[in-house]
Amino acid sequence: MVPRLLERYRNEIVAEMMQKFSLKNRHAVPRLEKIVVNMGVGEAIADIKILEKAMEELNAITGQKCIIRRAKKAISNFKIKQGQAIGCKVTLRKNIMYEFMDRLINVAMPRIRDFRGIPVDSFDENGNYTLGLTEQNIFPEIDYDKITRPQGMDITFVIKNVKTEEHARELLKLFGMPFFRETN
Repeated sequence: MVPRLLERYRNEIVAEMMQKFSLKNRHAVPRLEKIVVNMGVGEAIADIKILEKAMEELNAITGQKCIIRRAKKAISNFKIKQGQAIGCKVTLRKNIMYEFMDRLINVAMPRIRDFRGIPVDSFDENGNYTLGLTEQNIFPEIDYDKITRPQGMDITFVIKNVKTEEHARELLKLFGMPFFRETN
């Protein structure tokens, strides 16, 4: 079964992007390569059970098993030793990626309190977009009563074939990403 957003990308978004940016080849159109969801759990230094709970929640949110991220080098000010577990991440590709993006845009984001849109200025020089969320309870897979502590996460949309930031922004906008509009 083909995910709804992938079907929409193939049938509508590619044609619209080709027309808007006067691209001649379908393969020159920017496309979503992967989505990386990362949770930094600084409190895991003192209690590893906090990291295990965060991993369990990330597995439920993404539908895929996450991996533990370890410190690359020791930082004495933060009491971090080299090789110590400090977070977890998941890399989503293909159908799972499109289904996660669909749930994020249509189910999770409308559940954010006082939501006006996401910032436009979070693109890097390669055209990738990173979105920071402050709580995991906006996802319906998380049972609110079982949350021990609010845990934030970073979601990075890696986009391939990007010429300018405008191409990446337009691709995400056509997928339905609700960007923040200033009224000034």
